[in-house]
Amino acid sequence: MARIDSMLRLAAAQRASDLHLHSGARPVARYCGDMVELPFRVLDDAETRDLVDEILSDDQRAALARDLEIDFAFDLAGVGRFRGNVFVQNHGLGAVFRVVPLEVPSLAGLGLPPALRELTENANGLVLVTGPTGSGKTTTLAAMVNEINRNSRRHIIMVEDPIEFLHVNDRSVVTQRQVGAHTKGFAAALRSALREAPDVLVVGEMRDMETVNLALSAAETGVLVLGTLHTSSAAKSIDRIIDITPDDSRDQVRNVLAMLLKGVVAQQLCTRASGDGRVAVVEILLGSHAVAHLIRDDKVFQIEGYLSSAEAAGTGVQALDSSILTYVKDGTITLEEGMRVARQPEQLRHLVELAQGTSPDSSSKASSPSNPKISSPSNPKISSPSNPRVGSPSAGSGSMPRVESPTAPRVASQPTLPRVDWGSK
Repeated sequence: MARIDSMLRLAAAQRASDLHLHSGARPVARYCGDMVELPFRVLDDAETRDLVDEILSDDQRAALARDLEIDFAFDLAGVGRFRGNVFVQNHGLGAVFRVVPLEVPSLAGLGLPPALRELTENANGLVLVTGPTGSGKTTTLAAMVNEINRNSRRHIIMVEDPIEFLHVNDRSVVTQRQVGAHTKGFAAALRSALREAPDVLVVGEMRDMETVNLALSAAETGVLVLGTLHTSSAAKSIDRIIDITPDDSRDQVRNVLAMLLKGVVAQQLCTRASGDGRVAVVEILLGSHAVAHLIRDDKVFQIEGYLSSAEAAGTGVQALDSSILTYVKDGTITLEEGMRVARQPEQLRHLVELAQGTSPDSSSKASSPSNPKISSPSNPKISSPSNPRVGSPSAGSGSMPRVESPTAPRVASQPTLPRVDWGSK
């Protein structure tokens, strides 16, 4: 057994998302986003190299010596998979291992909204899963692939760097290819994939113009393309795809996106109020005629406003702050944690205070003996039966009219979330 195995086992057992080994420092695990030192001594460069060398192949050692960094995946029997990155830093060698659970997650198990399942039912088009580094994109994408694999008969081709979750064929056939091990790069794999009869094409990272263009071309041919971007919102995701293309091609890309985009899922991870793990808060943009017009007319900046209006109509669209508000109100996360990732933190605070009845606005409008507008039966604005503003027969009897305090906007309900290890994937 490699000596590093004990550290990896400890990280997985403690439900950490990452294990950090850095020459000149103690090993560190990331738990719920926080860095926590492990009870080991400070590692020097020689010790760090010895730990890492034990799990690298000869080819990987040669690549590390040549490129001074390497990405790879490592299996630890009975524990899980680990996505590793080894690099050279000023104190010597460093390495970071991300924990990938053995079991592929489900959308229901992660407590994600039903709209994500509906996105997987599309026969073609483009679906984007976005968020900053460590926001759970890989986990959500794996759950969407799992949904397709369990419920439809399709050929799913996945191109990853490296392979993280391992999918076993269920009703679908899943082909997983790793950049470097099975293909030269994302672009080469996508060009080849179009000749491999795919129904679903999963692009681990749409990182450059060539990859984006090939993904759009695949979607145009009738394939459902699922991809990830390192962007923080649905609007910024669309802007990223447009901005990455040359100026003379942007109008064409806007038209293609307007036609092909089925949905964008932008997410963040928040620590539970109990401190027991994290939960994903998600923004969901679904393709529609309105969204297509905004993209085609270069009015992507209006999508933020569209999200609120479409959500109120019950379309399945969801603004990020509405997702956060739901979890703050039911106690899943704290207000402070929600404000950390909210688009409009102060507005979120105001809505929570209104819901809890602690807002100055709600208290000033509530019934009070000192408020002449609502408390005195003799006030002609509300008590006289002849006052045309009051149509209730009870007004003439001197009874108080019912006064409603403002409430927060309706937020689409979400299922109670189970305890799931999101990690940072």
